[in-house]
Amino acid sequence: MSFFNLVIHCFLLVCLPFFVSSSTNNQRSITFDDNYYVEGVIILPYAEIHETFTAYYDGAANRSRIDYYGDLVLTLQRGDINLDDDDVQGVSYKIAYNVDAAGNPGRVCFQVNGSSIDPIAPQSAFPDLTPFVYQGNEACPQYGSELKGSDICEKYTNIVINGEKKSKYTFWMKRNQADGSPIPVHYDMEGYNSLFGSHYDKYQVSYQNYRPRSVSAEVFEVTLNMTCGSFPGPGAGKVRHLHNPMSEFVNDEATREAQVSRAFNLFKSAHNKNYENNLTEEKRRNQFRHNHRFIESHNRRNIHYKLKVNHLADFEDSELRYMRGRLRSKGYNGGSPFALPESKQRPPVLDWRIAGAVTPVKDQAVCGSCWSFGTIGTIEGVHFVKTGHLVRLSEQQLVDCSWDQGDNGCDGGEDFRAYAYIKRAGGISLDEDYGAYLGQDGKCHDSKVPKVVKLTGFVNVTSGSAEALELALFEHGPVTVAIDASQKTFSFYSHGVYYDENCGNTSDDLDHQVLAVGYGTLYGQRYWLIKNSWSTYWGNDGYILMAQKNNNCGVTTSPTYPLLA
Repeated sequence: MSFFNLVIHCFLLVCLPFFVSSSTNNQRSITFDDNYYVEGVIILPYAEIHETFTAYYDGAANRSRIDYYGDLVLTLQRGDINLDDDDVQGVSYKIAYNVDAAGNPGRVCFQVNGSSIDPIAPQSAFPDLTPFVYQGNEACPQYGSELKGSDICEKYTNIVINGEKKSKYTFWMKRNQADGSPIPVHYDMEGYNSLFGSHYDKYQVSYQNYRPRSVSAEVFEVTLNMTCGSFPGPGAGKVRHLHNPMSEFVNDEATREAQVSRAFNLFKSAHNKNYENNLTEEKRRNQFRHNHRFIESHNRRNIHYKLKVNHLADFEDSELRYMRGRLRSKGYNGGSPFALPESKQRPPVLDWRIAGAVTPVKDQAVCGSCWSFGTIGTIEGVHFVKTGHLVRLSEQQLVDCSWDQGDNGCDGGEDFRAYAYIKRAGGISLDEDYGAYLGQDGKCHDSKVPKVVKLTGFVNVTSGSAEALELALFEHGPVTVAIDASQKTFSFYSHGVYYDENCGNTSDDLDHQVLAVGYGTLYGQRYWLIKNSWSTYWGNDGYILMAQKNNNCGVTTSPTYPLLA
C-alpha cells in the first residue's frame, strides 16, 4: 500500500468518524438560555384550539411568567418567594379578568402556595430535550401545519412506549448564524394506541421571536399592587394545573398523564361514570382529554360566557351530534303566520319559570329526541297560560307514535310534524298515563290512554325579529325554537350570555330543538332564556342564556307555538 493510500485509509477509518461524531455531538448540544422571551401558539387539533402565549423565563432567579391570549390570563411561577414561612416554597399566581356586579371588567388575582413537598418551580416553554435524538436536517415546519418552510432546521425525536401506547415527540430548531446557539421553531407530539389502531393524542407548539437574555425583573412584579386571594375552584391538583397550563404540554409524560388522570377521576366521580371494561374506559379517557383541553383553553379567553366539564365531557363528536336530533325540512310547514299585536308593549324581562309555566328540566339521554322535548315544552307552557294549570305531558308518546307524520323517534324529528300527529291522534297524554320516558324508541300505545290537551294547529313566529319572538313569548307563553347547537362551546356551556361567531342562523343550520321561556338583559347584552333537554348537569341547571345579537344560532329563524282546542 502506498503512503498516499495509507493516509486515505487512516482518514476513513479513524479521522472521519471523529469529525462526524464531533459534528453530530455539536448538533445534539441543545441548551437554551437561562433567561429568555418567546412567543408562540399552542395548537390542539382534536380540540379545535389555537391558543397564543408569551413566555418569560428566568431560571437563575427561579421564576417564570406565561401570558395566554395576549394579556387575558397571566400565570406566574415564583419559586423565589417564600412568604417568611418555612413551609412555603414558592408562590404561583393567576391573574385574569372578571366582572363586577355592574358587568365592568377588572383584574383579579389568585394565589397558590408551594410547599416543601410540592414546591413551585419556574415553567419553561420548551420540553426537556435530554432524551431526544438528532435525526438530521430538513425544512422547518410552518406554524400550525406540516408544510415546510424555506429555513433549514435540525430535527430531534424522542419515542416513549408505555404498554399499547407509543408517543412520538419531535422538536425542530434552527441555529443562530453568529454564535451557533439554538433557536426553537416547532414542537410536535403524536400519541398512537396500537390497541385502538388510532391516535389518542396530538398537539403542537409553534415558537416565534425567541430572544435570549432579554427578561428583566420588572416582568415578574405584576402582582405588586394587587391583593391575591385563594382560588375558588376545586381541588389542589386542579388549582395547580390552572395556574400552570403550559405544564401539560412541555413537562414529562408522567406529569402530563397524571394531570389528565386527576381531572378524569374527578369527572368520573362527579358524574358516576362506570365503564364496561378497561378498553372502553381508556377510549373515554382519551376523548375526555381533548374536551377538557378545549374547555380550559376557551375559558382562558375571558369572553362573556364560560364552559365547564359536564356529563358529556367523555362524548365523541358523533355522539354529541346524535343528541341534536332535529330534522331540516324544506318548504312550508303548515303553520299559521304570527300576527303582531297592536300594542307592542312588553316587560323588559320575562321568565315563565317564575310564573309556574315550565316543568323541570329533563334528560333526553343518548337519543335524538330533542324535537319532542321542545314541542312538549311549548304545549305545557301555552296550556298553563290558558288554564292556569301546569301538566306534565309525554315526550315518549311523540317518540313512539308520530312516525306517520315523518318523525323518526330517536333518529330525529320536527315540531310541526309532532303538532300534526297530536291533532290527528286527538291530543297528547300525560306523562304518567302514557308511561315514563325511555330514552329509546318504544311501542306506540296511544289508543289506550286518555288525551288531556288537544290542538287545532300551530303558529310560525318566523319574522326573524327579536321583537316578534318577545311578543309571542309575552302574549302566549313558552315557544319552541330551533337552533344551531353544533359548536362545541354549546355542548359545554356553563354560564354567561352565549355568543359564538361560528354559530349559524339559516334554516340549514338548525339541528337542535329547545324551548324559549323568557328574555332579558345581562351586562348590557340582550338574551333569550332557553331550556335544554340535556339534564341539569348541563349549562346553568339545564338552561342557557343565548345572545339576541345577530340572531346568533338562529333562535328567531323558526320558532313555533301551538293553538289549543
